[in-house]
Amino acid sequence: MESAGQSDMGVTCESLTKTYHKGTLLAVDQVSLSIKKGELFGLIGPDGAGKTTLFRMLTTLLLPDSGTATVDGMDIVADFRAIRNAVGYMPGKFSLYQDLTVEENLNFFATLFNTTVSANFDLIKDIYVQIEPFKTRRAGKLSGGMKQKLALCCALIHKPTVLFLDEPTTGVDVVSRKEFWEMLKKLRVQGITILVSTPYMDEATLCDRIALMQQGRIMEINTPQEIIDAFPRKLYAVKADDIYQLLKDARLYPDTQSCFAFGEYLHLTFTEQGTEERFLDFVAKKGHESIIFRAVEPTIEDCFMELMSKMNS
Repeated sequence: MESAGQSDMGVTCESLTKTYHKGTLLAVDQVSLSIKKGELFGLIGPDGAGKTTLFRMLTTLLLPDSGTATVDGMDIVADFRAIRNAVGYMPGKFSLYQDLTVEENLNFFATLFNTTVSANFDLIKDIYVQIEPFKTRRAGKLSGGMKQKLALCCALIHKPTVLFLDEPTTGVDVVSRKEFWEMLKKLRVQGITILVSTPYMDEATLCDRIALMQQGRIMEINTPQEIIDAFPRKLYAVKADDIYQLLKDARLYPDTQSCFAFGEYLHLTFTEQGTEERFLDFVAKKGHESIIFRAVEPTIEDCFMELMSKMNS
Protein backbone atom coordinates (compact mmCIF):
# COMPACT_ATOMS: atom_id res chain seq x y z
CA MET A 1 0.00 0.00 0.00
CA GLU A 2 1.44 3.35 -1.03
CA SER A 3 1.67 6.20 1.44
CA ALA A 4 0.58 9.68 0.35
CA GLY A 5 4.21 10.70 -0.15
CA GLN A 6 5.10 7.58 -2.13
CA SER A 7 2.18 8.06 -4.53
CA ASP A 8 3.96 11.07 -6.05
CA MET A 9 7.18 9.13 -6.59
CA GLY A 10 8.16 7.26 -9.70
CA VAL A 11 11.24 5.69 -8.09
CA THR A 12 12.59 5.56 -4.54
CA CYS A 13 15.76 3.99 -3.14
CA GLU A 14 16.74 3.67 0.49
CA SER A 15 20.31 2.56 1.30
CA LEU A 16 20.39 0.29 -1.75
CA THR A 17 23.61 -1.75 -1.82
CA LYS A 18 25.06 -4.37 -4.17
CA THR A 19 28.39 -6.20 -4.10
CA TYR A 20 30.06 -8.64 -6.50
CA HIS A 21 32.73 -11.32 -6.13
CA LYS A 22 31.47 -12.60 -2.77
CA GLY A 23 31.27 -9.14 -1.29
CA THR A 24 34.77 -7.99 -2.26
CA LEU A 25 33.64 -5.47 -4.93
CA LEU A 26 31.20 -2.79 -3.79
CA ALA A 27 29.29 -1.71 -6.90
CA VAL A 28 26.44 0.29 -5.35
CA ASP A 29 27.02 1.76 -1.90
CA GLN A 30 24.06 2.83 0.26
CA VAL A 31 22.27 4.71 -2.54
CA SER A 32 19.21 6.71 -1.49
CA LEU A 33 17.17 8.89 -3.86
CA SER A 34 13.62 9.85 -4.74
CA ILE A 35 12.41 10.60 -8.27
CA LYS A 36 9.05 12.20 -8.87
CA LYS A 37 6.55 10.80 -11.34
CA GLY A 38 6.98 12.43 -14.73
CA GLU A 39 10.51 13.60 -13.98
CA LEU A 40 13.41 13.35 -16.43
CA PHE A 41 16.21 12.29 -14.10
CA GLY A 42 19.86 11.83 -15.06
CA LEU A 43 22.33 9.49 -13.40
CA ILE A 44 25.70 10.97 -14.32
CA GLY A 45 29.03 9.23 -13.86
CA PRO A 46 31.94 7.53 -15.62
CA ASP A 47 32.20 3.85 -16.49
CA GLY A 48 32.37 1.77 -13.33
CA ALA A 49 30.47 4.28 -11.21
CA GLY A 50 27.66 1.79 -10.52
CA LYS A 51 24.99 3.18 -12.84
CA THR A 52 24.21 -0.05 -14.68
CA THR A 53 24.11 -2.11 -11.49
CA LEU A 54 21.65 0.37 -9.96
CA PHE A 55 19.45 0.19 -13.07
CA ARG A 56 19.53 -3.60 -13.05
CA MET A 57 18.32 -3.68 -9.46
CA LEU A 58 15.54 -1.18 -10.15
CA THR A 59 14.38 -3.21 -13.17
CA THR A 60 14.45 -6.42 -11.05
CA LEU A 61 17.28 -8.06 -13.00
CA LEU A 62 19.49 -8.12 -9.88
CA LEU A 63 18.63 -8.59 -6.22
CA PRO A 64 20.12 -6.00 -3.83
CA ASP A 65 22.28 -7.19 -0.96
CA SER A 66 20.56 -4.71 1.34
CA GLY A 67 18.29 -1.68 1.24
CA THR A 68 14.91 -1.19 -0.37
CA ALA A 69 13.52 0.41 -3.51
CA THR A 70 10.19 0.99 -5.22
CA VAL A 71 9.31 1.62 -8.86
CA ASP A 72 5.93 3.21 -9.48
CA GLY A 73 5.03 2.36 -5.88
CA MET A 74 5.96 -1.33 -6.20
CA ASP A 75 8.70 -3.06 -4.23
CA ILE A 76 11.55 -4.28 -6.46
CA VAL A 77 11.70 -7.66 -4.65
CA ALA A 78 8.12 -8.45 -3.66
CA ASP A 79 6.50 -7.03 -6.79
CA PHE A 80 9.10 -7.93 -9.41
CA ARG A 81 6.61 -9.44 -11.87
CA ALA A 82 4.37 -6.37 -11.82
CA ILE A 83 7.40 -4.07 -12.24
CA ARG A 84 8.56 -5.97 -15.31
CA ASN A 85 5.20 -5.32 -16.94
CA ALA A 86 5.18 -1.64 -15.94
CA VAL A 87 8.67 -0.48 -16.93
CA GLY A 88 10.58 -0.04 -20.16
CA TYR A 89 14.29 -0.84 -20.14
CA MET A 90 16.85 0.02 -22.79
CA PRO A 91 20.19 -1.54 -21.82
CA GLY A 92 23.51 0.02 -22.76
CA LYS A 93 24.37 -2.72 -25.25
CA PHE A 94 22.07 -3.14 -28.25
CA SER A 95 20.10 -6.22 -27.26
CA LEU A 96 17.44 -6.62 -29.93
CA TYR A 97 17.42 -9.52 -32.36
CA GLN A 98 19.97 -8.71 -35.05
CA ASP A 99 18.55 -11.18 -37.58
CA LEU A 100 14.98 -9.89 -37.28
CA THR A 101 13.83 -6.89 -39.25
CA VAL A 102 12.77 -3.63 -37.64
CA GLU A 103 9.11 -4.58 -38.03
CA GLU A 104 9.66 -8.11 -36.70
CA ASN A 105 11.45 -6.82 -33.60
CA LEU A 106 8.60 -4.40 -32.82
CA ASN A 107 5.95 -7.08 -33.27
CA PHE A 108 7.91 -9.57 -31.18
CA PHE A 109 8.28 -7.20 -28.22
CA ALA A 110 4.63 -6.17 -28.48
CA THR A 111 3.64 -9.84 -28.32
CA LEU A 112 5.73 -10.35 -25.18
CA PHE A 113 3.54 -7.78 -23.43
CA ASN A 114 0.28 -9.09 -24.92
CA THR A 115 -0.27 -5.98 -26.99
CA THR A 116 0.19 -4.80 -30.56
CA VAL A 117 2.16 -2.04 -32.27
CA SER A 118 -1.05 -0.41 -33.49
CA ALA A 119 -2.57 -0.33 -29.98
CA ASN A 120 0.32 1.81 -28.72
CA PHE A 121 1.24 3.62 -31.90
CA ASP A 122 0.35 7.05 -30.50
CA LEU A 123 3.26 6.82 -28.06
CA ILE A 124 5.94 5.77 -30.58
CA LYS A 125 4.71 7.46 -33.76
CA ASP A 126 7.21 10.36 -33.63
CA ILE A 127 10.08 7.88 -33.34
CA TYR A 128 8.62 5.27 -35.68
CA VAL A 129 8.31 7.73 -38.57
CA GLN A 130 12.13 7.94 -38.59
CA ILE A 131 12.70 4.18 -38.73
CA GLU A 132 9.70 3.27 -40.91
CA PRO A 133 11.71 3.56 -44.18
CA PHE A 134 13.94 0.76 -42.83
CA LYS A 135 11.18 -1.50 -41.48
CA THR A 136 12.22 -4.45 -43.68
CA ARG A 137 15.92 -4.09 -42.86
CA ARG A 138 17.50 -6.44 -40.35
CA ALA A 139 18.28 -4.75 -37.05
CA GLY A 140 21.93 -5.75 -37.24
CA LYS A 141 22.32 -3.77 -40.46
CA LEU A 142 21.03 -0.48 -39.03
CA SER A 143 23.23 2.50 -38.22
CA GLY A 144 23.96 3.30 -34.58
CA GLY A 145 21.38 6.06 -34.48
CA MET A 146 18.66 3.89 -36.05
CA LYS A 147 19.43 1.01 -33.68
CA GLN A 148 18.98 3.45 -30.83
CA LYS A 149 15.57 4.59 -32.12
CA LEU A 150 14.42 1.00 -32.67
CA ALA A 151 15.49 0.01 -29.15
CA LEU A 152 13.58 2.98 -27.72
CA CYS A 153 10.45 2.00 -29.66
CA CYS A 154 10.68 -1.55 -28.31
CA ALA A 155 11.11 -0.25 -24.75
CA LEU A 156 7.96 1.89 -25.18
CA ILE A 157 5.82 -0.65 -27.02
CA HIS A 158 3.70 -1.48 -23.92
CA LYS A 159 3.26 2.10 -22.63
CA PRO A 160 5.51 1.83 -19.55
CA THR A 161 5.00 4.17 -16.60
CA VAL A 162 8.76 4.31 -15.91
CA LEU A 163 11.47 4.21 -18.59
CA PHE A 164 15.07 3.21 -17.82
CA LEU A 165 17.68 4.17 -20.44
CA ASP A 166 21.18 2.93 -19.67
CA GLU A 167 23.74 5.06 -21.55
CA PRO A 168 21.47 5.32 -24.60
CA THR A 169 23.67 7.79 -26.51
CA THR A 170 27.02 6.07 -26.05
CA GLY A 171 28.65 5.36 -29.39
CA VAL A 172 26.26 7.38 -31.55
CA ASP A 173 26.99 10.55 -33.49
CA VAL A 174 26.32 14.07 -32.22
CA VAL A 175 23.24 14.57 -34.42
CA SER A 176 21.67 11.32 -33.21
CA ARG A 177 22.40 12.28 -29.61
CA LYS A 178 20.58 15.58 -30.07
CA GLU A 179 17.62 13.88 -31.78
CA PHE A 180 17.40 11.34 -28.98
CA TRP A 181 17.13 14.00 -26.28
CA GLU A 182 14.45 15.79 -28.29
CA MET A 183 12.48 12.54 -28.28
CA LEU A 184 12.86 12.25 -24.50
CA LYS A 185 11.48 15.76 -24.02
CA LYS A 186 8.35 14.76 -25.93
CA LEU A 187 7.97 11.55 -23.90
CA ARG A 188 8.32 13.47 -20.65
CA VAL A 189 5.33 15.63 -21.62
CA GLN A 190 3.25 12.44 -21.73
CA GLY A 191 3.90 11.83 -18.04
CA ILE A 192 6.41 9.00 -18.25
CA THR A 193 9.05 8.94 -15.51
CA ILE A 194 12.40 8.74 -17.33
CA LEU A 195 15.74 7.72 -15.83
CA VAL A 196 18.76 8.18 -18.08
CA SER A 197 22.29 7.15 -17.20
CA THR A 198 25.15 8.74 -19.12
CA PRO A 199 28.89 9.34 -18.85
CA TYR A 200 28.49 12.55 -20.91
CA MET A 201 28.53 15.49 -18.52
CA ASP A 202 27.09 17.87 -21.13
CA GLU A 203 23.88 15.82 -21.19
CA ALA A 204 23.28 16.57 -17.51
CA THR A 205 21.87 20.01 -18.30
CA LEU A 206 19.08 18.39 -20.36
CA CYS A 207 17.59 16.71 -17.26
CA ASP A 208 15.19 18.10 -14.65
CA ARG A 209 17.44 16.83 -11.87
CA ILE A 210 20.60 14.77 -11.76
CA ALA A 211 22.56 12.53 -9.42
CA LEU A 212 26.35 12.62 -9.73
CA MET A 213 27.65 9.10 -9.07
CA GLN A 214 31.15 7.75 -8.50
CA GLN A 215 32.51 4.54 -6.90
CA GLY A 216 28.99 3.31 -6.25
CA ARG A 217 27.97 6.38 -4.25
CA ILE A 218 25.77 9.38 -4.95
CA MET A 219 27.84 12.52 -4.44
CA GLU A 220 25.11 15.09 -5.10
CA ILE A 221 21.46 15.26 -6.19
CA ASN A 222 19.96 18.51 -7.43
CA THR A 223 19.02 20.44 -10.55
CA PRO A 224 21.97 20.99 -12.90
CA GLN A 225 21.90 24.75 -12.33
CA GLU A 226 21.79 24.47 -8.54
CA ILE A 227 24.78 22.13 -8.60
CA ILE A 228 26.68 24.63 -10.75
CA ASP A 229 25.64 27.54 -8.52
CA ALA A 230 27.03 25.69 -5.49
CA PHE A 231 30.56 25.51 -6.93
CA PRO A 232 32.58 26.84 -3.98
CA ARG A 233 35.38 28.88 -5.58
CA LYS A 234 36.23 31.08 -8.52
CA LEU A 235 37.25 29.02 -11.54
CA TYR A 236 39.91 29.93 -14.09
CA ALA A 237 40.88 28.64 -17.52
CA VAL A 238 44.51 28.83 -18.57
CA LYS A 239 46.59 27.61 -21.49
CA ALA A 240 50.09 28.11 -22.91
CA ASP A 241 52.24 26.75 -25.72
CA ASP A 242 53.23 23.62 -23.76
CA ILE A 243 49.97 22.61 -22.11
CA TYR A 244 51.33 19.37 -20.63
CA GLN A 245 54.21 21.12 -18.89
CA LEU A 246 51.84 23.85 -17.77
CA LEU A 247 49.65 21.23 -16.10
CA LYS A 248 52.61 19.89 -14.14
CA ASP A 249 53.81 23.36 -13.17
CA ALA A 250 50.33 24.62 -12.24
CA ARG A 251 50.01 21.72 -9.82
CA LEU A 252 53.35 22.71 -8.29
CA TYR A 253 52.10 26.23 -7.54
CA PRO A 254 51.68 26.22 -3.73
CA ASP A 255 48.22 27.83 -3.76
CA THR A 256 46.63 25.66 -6.45
CA GLN A 257 43.53 24.01 -4.99
CA SER A 258 42.69 21.94 -8.06
CA CYS A 259 43.91 21.69 -11.64
CA PHE A 260 42.53 19.48 -14.41
CA ALA A 261 42.85 19.27 -18.18
CA PHE A 262 39.70 20.55 -19.86
CA GLY A 263 39.89 20.44 -23.66
CA GLU A 264 42.66 22.77 -24.84
CA TYR A 265 42.66 24.58 -21.46
CA LEU A 266 43.38 23.77 -17.86
CA HIS A 267 40.68 24.51 -15.30
CA LEU A 268 42.08 25.52 -11.93
CA THR A 269 41.06 26.96 -8.60
CA PHE A 270 43.17 28.60 -5.91
CA THR A 271 43.25 28.48 -2.15
CA GLU A 272 42.30 31.68 -0.34
CA GLN A 273 45.94 32.79 -0.53
CA GLY A 274 46.27 32.25 -4.26
CA THR A 275 46.00 35.14 -6.69
CA GLU A 276 46.03 35.50 -10.44
CA GLU A 277 49.09 37.74 -10.34
CA ARG A 278 51.19 35.38 -8.23
CA PHE A 279 50.18 32.38 -10.34
CA LEU A 280 51.08 34.09 -13.61
CA ASP A 281 54.40 35.21 -12.16
CA PHE A 282 55.06 31.64 -10.99
CA VAL A 283 54.42 29.99 -14.39
CA ALA A 284 56.28 32.76 -16.26
CA LYS A 285 59.37 32.00 -14.18
CA LYS A 286 58.95 28.37 -15.27
CA GLY A 287 59.46 29.54 -18.85
CA HIS A 288 55.88 29.50 -20.13
CA GLU A 289 54.96 31.94 -22.89
CA SER A 290 51.80 32.99 -24.73
CA ILE A 291 49.75 32.42 -21.59
CA ILE A 292 45.98 32.91 -21.83
CA PHE A 293 44.27 33.24 -18.44
CA ARG A 294 40.63 34.10 -17.71
CA ALA A 295 37.81 33.49 -15.25
CA VAL A 296 35.13 31.06 -16.47
CA GLU A 297 31.78 29.71 -15.33
CA PRO A 298 31.94 26.15 -13.94
CA THR A 299 30.34 23.24 -15.79
CA ILE A 300 28.83 20.02 -14.43
CA GLU A 301 32.16 18.35 -15.16
CA ASP A 302 33.96 20.89 -12.96
CA CYS A 303 31.43 20.25 -10.20
CA PHE A 304 31.88 16.50 -10.59
CA MET A 305 35.67 16.79 -10.25
CA GLU A 306 35.27 19.04 -7.21
CA LEU A 307 32.92 16.59 -5.48
CA MET A 308 35.15 13.66 -6.37
CA SER A 309 38.16 15.41 -4.82
CA LYS A 310 36.19 15.93 -1.61
CA MET A 311 35.09 12.30 -1.59
CA ASN A 312 38.67 11.05 -1.97
CA SER A 313 40.24 13.48 0.51
